[in-house]
Amino acid sequence: MLITRRLEFDAGHRIPDHKSQCRHLHGHRYAIEITLTGSVIDRAGDPANGMVMDFSEVKSLAKAHVVDLWDHAFLVYRGDHSVVDFLATLPDHKTVLLDYIPTAENLAQLAFTLLDPVYQDRYGNHLRLQQVRLYETPNCWADATRPPSS
Repeated sequence: MLITRRLEFDAGHRIPDHKSQCRHLHGHRYAIEITLTGSVIDRAGDPANGMVMDFSEVKSLAKAHVVDLWDHAFLVYRGDHSVVDFLATLPDHKTVLLDYIPTAENLAQLAFTLLDPVYQDRYGNHLRLQQVRLYETPNCWADATRPPSS
C-alpha cells in the first residue's frame, strides 16, 4: 500500500550557473510530497489500525526533519561565496548551507536522504519511504525514489 502526504513551505535560492532568471536571488512556494509504502496495520485497539501510518504523524516527522528547517530560509550552495558572504551580513537571517546547488533535483534527493531513516519500519508493518516529490513550481518538480533493489 502507498500513502502520500503533501506539505508546503516558502524558501529562497539561486542557481549560480543558470543562463536565465534562476541565477538571481528569488524564492518559491515549494510543495513536498512524502510517499510511504507499508502494510495496512491490523491490530484492534491500535490508534493506527487500518492505516499504513497516521497522516498527522507523517506530517509532524516531515516538518521536524525538513520542512521547518527549510521554511522561510535561503537555501544556498556553500560554494556560492558571494551569496554566502552577503547573507552573513543580515542579522539573524535563516540560511541553510548545502553541499549541492539547490536545484529541485538536489533538494528532493537531500529530503529523501534526511527522511529515509525517520520513517523506517516504525510500526512493524514494513514501513519505508518510497518517494519524495519536490515541487519548485506547480508545473515543475523532481522525484527522488527508492531504487528497486533496496
